[in-house]
Amino acid sequence: MKKAITWKVLATLFAVLTTTLFSFVSCSDDDDVKKEPEPPEPEPGEVISWDSPIKSEKEALALAAGAYYDWGRLSSSFSFLLESATESTISFEGDDSADGPLVSRFETDKNNWYPTKIFNYLYVSIGEANKAVAKLDSAYATGSLTQATIDLAKGRAKFIRGLAYLYLVQLWGEVPVFTSPSPANAERTARKSIDEVYTQIVTDLTEAEELLPDFDINRSNPSKGSANAILARAYLQWAGKPLTQAETGAIAGGKTDPAAPQWDNARLQKVVEHADRVINSGNFQLEANFESLWGVQSENRSAEHIFTIHHDGDGNGDSQGNHQTHCPFTFGFDLYTDNHIGPADVTLLDWFEAGDKRKRLSITAQLYNANEKTGSATPDVPENYRKYEFTFPVTSPRYAKWIHRYNRAALIEVAPDQGVNYAGQPNNINRVEIRLADVLLHKAEAKFYLNSGDRGLAEINQIRERAGLSRLTALTQNDLENEYKLEQFFEQRNWVNLVRWRKLIQTVLKVSNYEYFKEDYRDVSSIVARFGPEEEGATYPASTNYPFFAKIYTHLHKKYDNVNGKFYRFPIPGGLSGNDLGIAQNPGY
Repeated sequence: MKKAITWKVLATLFAVLTTTLFSFVSCSDDDDVKKEPEPPEPEPGEVISWDSPIKSEKEALALAAGAYYDWGRLSSSFSFLLESATESTISFEGDDSADGPLVSRFETDKNNWYPTKIFNYLYVSIGEANKAVAKLDSAYATGSLTQATIDLAKGRAKFIRGLAYLYLVQLWGEVPVFTSPSPANAERTARKSIDEVYTQIVTDLTEAEELLPDFDINRSNPSKGSANAILARAYLQWAGKPLTQAETGAIAGGKTDPAAPQWDNARLQKVVEHADRVINSGNFQLEANFESLWGVQSENRSAEHIFTIHHDGDGNGDSQGNHQTHCPFTFGFDLYTDNHIGPADVTLLDWFEAGDKRKRLSITAQLYNANEKTGSATPDVPENYRKYEFTFPVTSPRYAKWIHRYNRAALIEVAPDQGVNYAGQPNNINRVEIRLADVLLHKAEAKFYLNSGDRGLAEINQIRERAGLSRLTALTQNDLENEYKLEQFFEQRNWVNLVRWRKLIQTVLKVSNYEYFKEDYRDVSSIVARFGPEEEGATYPASTNYPFFAKIYTHLHKKYDNVNGKFYRFPIPGGLSGNDLGIAQNPGY
């Protein structure tokens, strides 16, 4: 759907979720300002009404594309919800009362914009998918299109509906499920059981897999590989027997994780089955070079990408540019202004083994700025660029996968520590929803819990070898979890993984071991007492950014103090315009 999403299906969005829709641009110059949307202008001949028949293949595919449009609003929002609500990430987007910092400090409530935005727009996508499937079904009867065209459009609509319900059940537990374009009020508000939601997910993705092509070079168009990859993810989550509403209520307010999951072997076998369909298809391969996965230049070229969310960028007909490129490096080389989102501590650099090739693309403590030359003899080599250090006493490390880097003279991608951000970051980068390494991790985890064969050792070693690390001879639970942590570093999976393993609380409490948790960083006076006054330059120069580190200290202590069992789910929000959706609230909120 590289250029297909140029219009919105004009049928009214179902009333329970929308009265007045707002558009919100995360990490923009107007943070936290909700704006009236400016829908893209329809192209000539593309506007169709709900009552009119589908007259062409283009209209059929555009109908399905309507269900994908609003996912563009969510690409960076997933980071604020699924990374900030963990031990690894903090958000300084706005003041401490802003939505990002509230998630970071485990002070999320039903009014927070990030759960509101994600919950509602996922249901908007489901509503559009429901309309598309119903109308495409009617096209069979009229014979106005070929079956192949209708099948492709239906496959795409069912795929995105299944993916939407998967996010909803992972983040909110029991949720309403409906597949009709005009659901009854009771369907819109009644929460289905966990098993009922997953049954619908599997049904949608299985039917999509049958209808979709084997492969699509445009990775924003789902294929059989996409459906099987998400099925492997879904079965893995389901296999852990996710907490019910009652089980979540029993731990809400407590500081102890629930008991480790009792795994469902039949569902674990399904993980292996669907992962093998992806792996054995031959359509996807691990990139030999980890660095080749990231950046605009990898879109529809990386053999590892399975499904991506398309972005044209701000102001180019996109529902919202992908601000993953912007949020971790918001102000570029301005070290004294807080980024919107970033690593929670300098010790995250130590998570990676020496020689791990993933490290410099995942978290960076230094960058060269090619806009600032320090020499003139050979100006296009990094030695002549100004080097910035992202460490104490000025600032903290940066998440690195989304910082765009290029050689200014040759305009080609180069080593990540020879980079420069430019033009406010390119927000036209596609979001990678799932890639082959994720599928290998899911297969390894399923084999590990099944106690099958080598228990996932082969898959883990594939990933480690690509990272330049030695092969393991045996696999432990800690090894498995560590590879997830390093391979998927800041890829919006951390919270989901910790919840699946039922280790969210104990993991967040580990922030007490972080450098910036220490009392040395409590406030300006304590930092001065520990490291020396800036005016004397006793230990560090006058550039010491005392307030910044005091803010990190506060966030880490709030994480430690506030995390509890209710954060195994997010709060059921109101509608986009603040209306009550009538859905029972999750425990503790």
